[in-house]
Amino acid sequence: MQFNNQVAIITGAGQGIGYEIAKQLALRGASVALNDLDETLASEAAKRITSLGGKCISIPGDAADVSFINKMVEETVSNFGSLTIAIANAGITLFAPFFEYSSEAFNKVMNLNLAGSFFLAQCASKQIMTQKTGGSVLFMSSVTGHQAHKNLAAYGMTKAGLEMLAKTLVVELSEHGININAVAPGATITERTLNDEDYEKTWSRITPMKRPATVDDIANAVLFMVSPASRHITGQSLIVDGGWTSVSPSPY
Repeated sequence: MQFNNQVAIITGAGQGIGYEIAKQLALRGASVALNDLDETLASEAAKRITSLGGKCISIPGDAADVSFINKMVEETVSNFGSLTIAIANAGITLFAPFFEYSSEAFNKVMNLNLAGSFFLAQCASKQIMTQKTGGSVLFMSSVTGHQAHKNLAAYGMTKAGLEMLAKTLVVELSEHGININAVAPGATITERTLNDEDYEKTWSRITPMKRPATVDDIANAVLFMVSPASRHITGQSLIVDGGWTSVSPSPY
């Protein structure tokens, strides 16, 4: 998959899945605007990609802030001349039992996971529409949007909501040549999950393919879904979980 003459925004891409997506897009010819809330993380990630030969700039900021989202799209277009791919990867997971979940935690999860993704899709699509180039928008969902997970009611709710949003926006985006989909990762080895020393062992035991995903596994799926090869695929959700949702044993 090659992405020459493509311009992409990826939010929450300072590390983990988002970073791998940004890196793989850049190394395949795309110009990439890499966003993260952490300014240092974003800057260092963009520098690493540039050192590998990719074209990448960092745009640090809060991906839940609508005014920042608008500025991020404007800065991307100012630097690269257009925008053709938007990937709403930024998200937050706050664990807590349902009866103890606070309104503060709930609002934080909703604002970033749902509102941030919604308004990135809106702003990016407006830009793509004015260019008349067509393009792709992608949401990062999760297996928790398909199967119940203990202490993740709010998070799972946002991920299921993103998949419905992708389906709904087909009605308004298709006439402008914009396809919109979601990728739903299962358990994935990242810097964050490696903090749990039992994570890989647990998910290797309960995943039919005998291992959790790598960031490469998820990035490969994402790149396909935003590539020219998938232009006739829209409103869909692709689960990448090694078969876990087929059997769904609890990790607890």
